Amino acid sequence: MSHDHQEVDLRLMAGVTDRGLRHKQNEDAMELAVVPTADGPVLVAVVCDGVSTSARPQDASLAAAQAAARVLRAAAEAGTDLSEASTEAVRAAVEAVSGLADSPGDVGSATFISAAATRDAVTLCWLGDSRAYWLAAEPADARQLTRDDSLAQEMVSLGLLPEEEALESPQAHVVTRWVGADPAEARPHVTRFEPPGTGAVLLCSDGLWNYLPEAAGLAGLAMPAAQRDPLGSARALVQFAIEAGGRDNITAALIPFPPGTSGSPDGSLDASADGSRDASPDGSAGRPAEPEA
Repeated sequence: MSHDHQEVDLRLMAGVTDRGLRHKQNEDAMELAVVPTADGPVLVAVVCDGVSTSARPQDASLAAAQAAARVLRAAAEAGTDLSEASTEAVRAAVEAVSGLADSPGDVGSATFISAAATRDAVTLCWLGDSRAYWLAAEPADARQLTRDDSLAQEMVSLGLLPEEEALESPQAHVVTRWVGADPAEARPHVTRFEPPGTGAVLLCSDGLWNYLPEAAGLAGLAMPAAQRDPLGSARALVQFAIEAGGRDNITAALIPFPPGTSGSPDGSLDASADGSRDASPDGSAGRPAEPEA
């Protein structure tokens, strides 16, 4: 089945990925899971963006997302530390991508971002320029939660260019960390975010934030609907990017916070990357999405 456009709706969270208007294939990948625990559900999301200049970027992003999600689901089920599990998830993603190669020089690459949300906090882990945002009920309180691993961000940090000019430069989306080929700097960023109230965490590829990098603007599009209808809000964000030009693959995954505020799942479901659903004991769901790196 085509991965051009796919949706995952787990009720407690949801995501949408789309090829966009200019790419021949969707190289983003997305995996979502709801893991029931005694302390309430743990919501897991992974978004990977295949690096278009690397080998088999579509396969690399999907392999990375699936491998990482398995590790995070297992940790949530076992009640182990989610920060340590996030680092282990990146190692699993690197191994999965490397395992696709027919030769040592034929390894693909992808950006990586994951979130594991409990009732108290959200554990984030990333490499590359896929982002996480906190979307507060009041857009002015929304904020970006991650810092890009990219040449554009380095130029901004060094004071060489203002952010707006850096993002317009030819090297804007050259990433400096990734999973896959030659992961010399594959040490991920890991942080624990404690939301100040109700809202939603957005994970997205640069196909979305290219058109609206400001957190307040994204919150204005998605909130407050994202808290009760994450799928509808994810659709709206993706459609916004398509209408703005759709020059890259687009992925948006929304996790209402605290977990459980958007409704309750109708049993444990698993949605495979091709859009099918099967009964699953861990309440997981997966689906591919594409980044542009």
